[in-house]
Amino acid sequence: MKNTHLRKWIRLAITVALLPSLNAISAPENDYPSRPIKIVIPFPAGGSTDAMARNIGPALGKVLGQSIVIENKSGASGTVGADFVAKATPDGYTLLMGTLHLTIAQSVFPKLNYRIDKDLVPIGTVGLIPNVVVVNASVPANNIKELVALAKANPEKYDYASVGPGSAHHLIGEMFKIKTGANLTHIPYRGSAPAVVDLLGGQVSVMFDTIPSALPHIRDGKTKALAVTTAKRSSVLPNVPTLIESGIAIDVGTWNGLMAPAGTDPAIIDKLNRAIVTVLNDPDMRKQLQALGIEPLPSSPAELKARINKEIVDYSNLAKELKLSVE
Repeated sequence: MKNTHLRKWIRLAITVALLPSLNAISAPENDYPSRPIKIVIPFPAGGSTDAMARNIGPALGKVLGQSIVIENKSGASGTVGADFVAKATPDGYTLLMGTLHLTIAQSVFPKLNYRIDKDLVPIGTVGLIPNVVVVNASVPANNIKELVALAKANPEKYDYASVGPGSAHHLIGEMFKIKTGANLTHIPYRGSAPAVVDLLGGQVSVMFDTIPSALPHIRDGKTKALAVTTAKRSSVLPNVPTLIESGIAIDVGTWNGLMAPAGTDPAIIDKLNRAIVTVLNDPDMRKQLQALGIEPLPSSPAELKARINKEIVDYSNLAKELKLSVE
């Protein structure tokens, strides 16, 4: 009996002794964030994903009480940056600006070292961005019908740029080719910015670019906007028809959303989600993003997770239909 009481007292003493260390383990969560937060952009500077992050970064930092550091890690249609974040310490200090490109990549890259639905966890959607069919100003086409006729009449003369194989730009381009019969050669780049440089220089003819990336060059007349890829027209390009209006059944928009490495404390995910929702609900921030052609789209982590899961299924099926696979 004495031994039983002794064992109980020993267990109690050990528990009491451990209490300070248990508190120390939970303290960083209560103090989060206690240092700058890095958001990895999986594309080069100058593209729409980069623009979105740099626009919301200062406001997000203000809400969280810490500075936000933007770091570009491009390559392989965004999968290099995504893989980097998936392998980062899950402490809330290395985040990813995720995008539609990554759910498509999950469907067309058979040998990825991570899974977007298992090795990364959603924080929340940030915005939705329509893509726009743009051509170099020298291309003799002023609408989709003329572009299709031009590409058919001149096989292999015209090409289109993408931000990489397996990207949304690539998928839209291949859908466009199948639905119209247009003969366009795919030219992949490491991101939107270098692709746009060659589009402006006339090295490539066509691009299915995001509106924030394309808008300045449309406005200065260096490129021509022929159609937007979403079902609704863009508020910043109200005179540009949709592909659906042009007789082509394509409805695709590029989303961006914050993600963290799997294993990140749910309390940190919740704090980050509340912060990004606060930023996106600010009227001035909404106007700032909308002026770039970005529609603010705050969501819960569960809503972004549901979007990703649905897209993986949808785009896996579409990739098989298009026979689209990237080794």
